[in-house]
Amino acid sequence: MRDTLKVTGGCQCGAVRYRADISPATAHICHCRMCQKAAGNYFMALANAPLSAFEVTRGRIAHFASSASVRRGFCSRCGTPLTFESVGARHINVTLGSLDEPAAVAPVEQSGIESRVPWFAGLADIREETSGAGEKDGGARIANVLASNRQHPDHETAIWPENS
Repeated sequence: MRDTLKVTGGCQCGAVRYRADISPATAHICHCRMCQKAAGNYFMALANAPLSAFEVTRGRIAHFASSASVRRGFCSRCGTPLTFESVGARHINVTLGSLDEPAAVAPVEQSGIESRVPWFAGLADIREETSGAGEKDGGARIANVLASNRQHPDHETAIWPENS
C-alpha cells in the first residue's frame, strides 16, 4: 500500500473544493453516534492527511465544534460533510464520500463499533438495484432527475456557477 495518495474532492454543489495527500493506511469507517449524526447516516468514512498536505482550492469550509476537542468541516451552502479535525492535531481527516474518486480508497478498519447498527452485517444479503438509468421503466424517472441535477461534477472546473 502506498504511503500517501494525492486526492481531490469537494462538496455536492461545488462551492468548496480541496486537494490532499491522504494516507490510505488510515482510511476507516467510524460508527460512533457523533459521526452518525454528523453524516446523517449510519457511519462516516474518513482518511487522514497532514495539515501541510491539505489545501482548500475553492471556497471556504465552515465548521461545527461537535465537542470540546473536535471540529467538523462542511459546506455552508449545501451541507456536505468534508472534514474531521482534532483541535491541535497536525492532521485532518477528509470524508471519503467527498473524494472525486471515492472507490480509490478502501477503509482498512472500523471504529466506534459499539454504535454500529445491528443489521449492518447483513447488507450484502438485501435486495439490490441500479439507479434505473437506461432501463425501460426507470429511464424516464432517472432522466428527469438528471435533467435537474445541480450536483457538481467529480473533477475540478474552471468556474463555479454561484447562481445555480
